[in-house]
Parts: sequence; structure tokens; C-alpha cells
Amino acid sequence: MPPGFSTHLGEWHLLTWTFLAVLVPVLLTLWCSVQRSKRAVLMKEVFRKSKHDWRYTDLFSKPTYCCVCCQHVLRGAFCDCCGVCADERCLRRADRALPCKEVVAPARDDGSLAHHWVRGNVPLCSYCAVCKQQCGTQPKLCDLRCIWCQTVVHDDCKPNLEDEGRCDLGEFRTLIIPPHYLHHINKLRRRHPDEYCKLAALCGSGWTPVLVLANTRSGNNMAEALLGEFRMLLNPVQVFDLTKMPPGRALQLCTLLPPGSVRVLVCGGDGTVGWVLDAIDTMKLKGQEVFIPRVTILPLGTGNDLSNSLGWGAGYAGEIPVEQVLRNILDAEVVSMDRWKVQVASKGYYFRKPKVLSMNNYFSVGPDALMALNFHAHREKTPSFFSSRIINKAVYFLYGTKDCLVQECKDLDKRIELELDGERVNLPSLEGIIVCNIGYWGGGCRLWEGMGDEPCPLDDGLLEVVGVYGSFHCAQIQVKLANPVRLGQAHTVRLVLKSSRMPMQVDGEPWAQGPCTITITHKTQALMLYHSAEQTDDEEDDSSWCCADVRV
Repeated sequence: MPPGFSTHLGEWHLLTWTFLAVLVPVLLTLWCSVQRSKRAVLMKEVFRKSKHDWRYTDLFSKPTYCCVCCQHVLRGAFCDCCGVCADERCLRRADRALPCKEVVAPARDDGSLAHHWVRGNVPLCSYCAVCKQQCGTQPKLCDLRCIWCQTVVHDDCKPNLEDEGRCDLGEFRTLIIPPHYLHHINKLRRRHPDEYCKLAALCGSGWTPVLVLANTRSGNNMAEALLGEFRMLLNPVQVFDLTKMPPGRALQLCTLLPPGSVRVLVCGGDGTVGWVLDAIDTMKLKGQEVFIPRVTILPLGTGNDLSNSLGWGAGYAGEIPVEQVLRNILDAEVVSMDRWKVQVASKGYYFRKPKVLSMNNYFSVGPDALMALNFHAHREKTPSFFSSRIINKAVYFLYGTKDCLVQECKDLDKRIELELDGERVNLPSLEGIIVCNIGYWGGGCRLWEGMGDEPCPLDDGLLEVVGVYGSFHCAQIQVKLANPVRLGQAHTVRLVLKSSRMPMQVDGEPWAQGPCTITITHKTQALMLYHSAEQTDDEEDDSSWCCADVRV
């Protein structure tokens, strides 16, 4: 053996083992990545063709048991309509063997609906309808839940259930559109409101179905999870994602329901509510006024001033369950709310059609509109950054602080003229003018009432007009250290911008406007739902959804 051979051999062995130690994990990682990609493609294909509304899940995001193999789901999917869960290996079998909620189906021979049982993964703290003991306590796939009435029973107690298999749709039967109602609608030869009223008798007295319209891009991005919870409690045909279906199409379901019975829950910010109310106005133009629904709000936006004015709170962050949200809707009172037409006629463009906007909350020109304009421009550039209500308000604060130093809107009184019901108003030295239709502004601040508790009517046909001295004055108003300048009330408001460009906004939608004439006149009234809750002035910022129900 040549001298040094054993040394070279040892070096080659070390090099080989080092190479294998590096290469093998890399190859295994690549192989696992390819397999994971293949499985993801197969799951997407199942999702696309399935009647279930599958969503990805794993052991860490939502611990569940597979409804096929009864093992823990390490990586798989769950249906947010019926609650069926399946591991990725069992997904195809679950899709074939386990039916989802049928949105349209005939009733039984006696006219009732049969229970639709799903085994396992029952909600936490649920109790058996027979023995009244807690369900789902064993570490395995056990116990049953009806996905329509939400009744939960133990496996052993199910034979003792004394309802003969009839499902009464549970606590929210007056809000649910039963599948047999839609089945009867499909069989009607003549679709007429009188026929819908006759069919409504099959759904029981006091039936007021609710449609859920959610904007998944609003505020704190909670709408996606809320859609799943509402699909579980209601008929999935009642729940709409506004990013996939505009409100005009979603509201056509109202035309298949008894006139005057429908309620619409809008999950989003004030802009989403305005979008839905505009779609309702379009229904009126189509001659569908008899089917107009009553509108209520689950506030998911940043400001939520309209929601606050109607008693639904300044923001929803999951502090109460979805079931309580539906109970609050059942107890709400119908009120009318004025809607206004904002017509913007630019100076020098006499042959151009004036810009026409709808207003529910307020119109403003000045520092608050400038903050909204800067915020809007920043959000358009980096939308992913604005995924939290706290971040949004922090950005507003930064732009407000900047305007305190720069004062871009100073000498507004020299650049604008204000008329209330045709009478010219002498303006003090202001930087902003706000025209209000509701009692709240700027994320929960009362403008017209100031420090008092006087209610602000929503249907009096009057607009309240106030002025602010600048961004710092706006901040003082929001913390109740100052009051705005009251300029008056009017049925018609007219503003003339004589020179330069100024920031303006209507219900949080901002733009920069050159010389123009702005006329605000009454447009129509919307039917809204008002929630009354006992609360103190200091507690009302975010507490409306947390308070106990009070029947109005």
C-alpha cells in the first residue's frame, strides 16, 4: 500500500459522507415539495368539482377528526356549509359519500324537513338534546349534529330523540330559507307575490328571512370566516361574498320571497353599506319596490359611523358569537333613513354631465377629506398593508399630524361660498366644512350634539352643517375637548368652490376637486334596522355588540 493511501482514502470517505449528508436532505425536500404540489393540485381539482364548499385546514389551524377514517386531520379540508372534515387522503371518498347541505330539496310526505346529521367535530360546550350532558368530550370522532337546526346528540342518545326525525330548523327558523320553500318556488307556474305569501305559511308565522352580504376586503379581513359561520347556521343560498357577486345580483333573491319580509345583513364598512343601498335604489327603478328589504349592519370597516348611528356599534371584532348577531337582528326595530344626492358641476365644463353621488353619512371639504384622500392613495399602492383597523386608524393619525404642520386647507372661507336653503352664510376663518346626515362622524364622534346626548333624527329631511378650524381642531373634537362651529341646518345645501383644487369626500370616498358648484338635495329614504341597547356614553365606542339585548 503506497504511503499516505489510507489518509487519502479517509479523506474520500469523509468527502463522500459529507456530500451525501448535504445532498440527501436536499433531494428529500425537493421530493416532498413536488409531492405536496401534486396533492395541492388534486385537492384544488376536488374543490372545483365538489358540491361542498371546501376550505384548507390542518392540525394547527383547526384541530378536527376526519369523517371518513376517524383519525386526526393533519392536512386536509373542511366544508364550511355542513361541517364535514376530511384528511387529504380521504377527501375524494368524503366528497362522494357525505352529502352537503341541499339548498333546494323537497319536504317529506308530512311536509316537514328531515334532520341532516353530521358525525363528530361538534361545537365546543354543546349539550345533548336528550340527556343534557356535554357532547364531544371524547378524544375521537363522536356524537352527531344536525346542520340545519344545530341539535346535538350523543351517539347512544340518538334513538331516544323524541322528534321522529323532524327538523324544525332550530332557534333561527324565522331567518332561514328552508330548502323545500325554494323547491316549491321552482315548481310555480306563475311567480307572483301572492303565491310567495301562500308558500310563506309553510315556513311558520313571523318568518323574516335574512340575506347576508359580506365584503371580504373590508377593514380587518374577518368577513371570510364570518361567511363560513353564517353558511353553517343558515341556508348557504342566503350568504353572498360581494367580491364574487355584486349586491345587485344578490338582492334578486328578494324577488322570490314574500314582499316586505326580507332583512339584509351587510358585513362591511360604510362604503359597502352605500354600495348595497345603491343596489336597492336600482331595484326601485326596475319596479321591484314591493320587494325592498330592511338593511342592518355588522361593522367591519374602519370608521363605521352609520353602524354607530343605528346602534350596531363602532366595530365588530368577534367579541360576541354569530348566533348573538342573529338574535340582535330578530329584536331590531325598522326605521327610515334619509339618503341624499350630491351633484358636482365642474366650472367651465358646461356640456359635461355633472358628477352625481349618493350620500348616506356626510360630505366634507377640508382637512378630514385630505386625510381620507392621502389614506386612499396609500392603500391603492399597498393594499396588503391595510389589513387591520388599528393600522388604518394609525395611518389616519399620521396624515392628520402632518396636516397640522402644513395646513394645506387654510383660508377655505375665502375660496368657498356656502348657501343653506338659498341663503348665503358668512363663514368664519375655517379650514373645513362638514355636511352631516347622521349623528356620528370621524369614527364615533358626535358633531351636531357636541357634548350632549340629544338624539339625531335620521328621517327629518334636514342636513346639519358644521365647520372646523383645522386638523388639530378635528382631533380636539374627537376627544371631546372642543365643539365644531355650527353653521346651520337645511333641506338643500349649495357650495361654490371659486378657485384652486380642494380635497372632498362623500362617505369616505375622497377625490381632489377643482372649481365647481356642489348641490346636495334629498334623494330617497332607506329602510334600516335600529338596535337599541342600554349603555352609557363612555362605554358606547365598541360596546353595542357586547351589550345584552333589549327588545325595542
